[in-house]
Amino acid sequence: MATVDLFAIGNALIDQEFRVSNDFLTQQNLQKGNMQLADGETQTNLYNNLLKTQNYKGQAAGGSAANTTVAFSALGGSAFYACRVGNDELGKIYLTDLTNSGIKSSPKSVSDGVTGTCMVLVTEDSERTMQTYLGITAELNEQQIDFEPLKTAQWLYIEGYLSSSDSARIAVKQARKIAKANQVKVALTLSDPAMVQYARDGLNEIIADGVDLLFCNEQEALMYTETDHIAAALIKLKLLSQHIVITLGDKGALISTDGHEFTVNGRSVKAVDTVGAGDSFAGAFLYALNSEHTFQQSAELAVLISSEVVSKFGPRLELKEYVKLFEEFKQG
Repeated sequence: MATVDLFAIGNALIDQEFRVSNDFLTQQNLQKGNMQLADGETQTNLYNNLLKTQNYKGQAAGGSAANTTVAFSALGGSAFYACRVGNDELGKIYLTDLTNSGIKSSPKSVSDGVTGTCMVLVTEDSERTMQTYLGITAELNEQQIDFEPLKTAQWLYIEGYLSSSDSARIAVKQARKIAKANQVKVALTLSDPAMVQYARDGLNEIIADGVDLLFCNEQEALMYTETDHIAAALIKLKLLSQHIVITLGDKGALISTDGHEFTVNGRSVKAVDTVGAGDSFAGAFLYALNSEHTFQQSAELAVLISSEVVSKFGPRLELKEYVKLFEEFKQG
């Protein structure tokens, strides 16, 4: 049985990244800054249009929780990723990427079908907009997941994107049951404003009676709590989690732990691409916290890692970059 610190559940998607204009987003009826779901035909049409008219930047194995897991693993943690890919070329690429990143997975993750894709559209202001075709990951269910590593893990990490899938929510429910039985802490991210807007009931089902650690950004916090300012949002979020992390973009992050609140300053970088920044923040934070760093230290490392992700195209850094940044962090 694989023994890991972090057991994560999330979608498995191949990201196709493009630099696009704001006019292109308008023409395609895409809401800037959000993620929206599409069927396979719509996704193919958008991809072909992008290749003809926009600036292709590359391909990466993505998915919100996967990006988090890569950061956690690259910094030195052991991790398992529960997902579902198709028995196709993109599926092979995806699982190979997990292996090369030091992340454990299961043969159960592979099934007949098409691996999901995400068109990641980045405008000149570095804001990311996404259109996602979930493919076979939309049917992620408990039969596709090897829960054994979860029984000895320190953390169960759940991405909010799973709230849109009936079968994935059932799988999450099972994972939470196992985590509770084995004293495994639960962390969850709201993932995207679109999930708050269109899949609130699903999010509520996943959050259930609360989690140990909740990640969200400022917009998600305000939308989910239906409040106008962070102080009011925090009051409501405290009913769901003992520990809360609200990322604030280049302003840093707001942390609430056991009733104590503090902010960690952001880091000034030239923003190129915000894709994966929040995911990497969560991965670095969880790694530091699991390594017995304080919440303050964990947030400071997370700001460092996520700001570097923002300064480059793509949802992740090179594996050696995580290690280098962590060494810089330890040296103060």
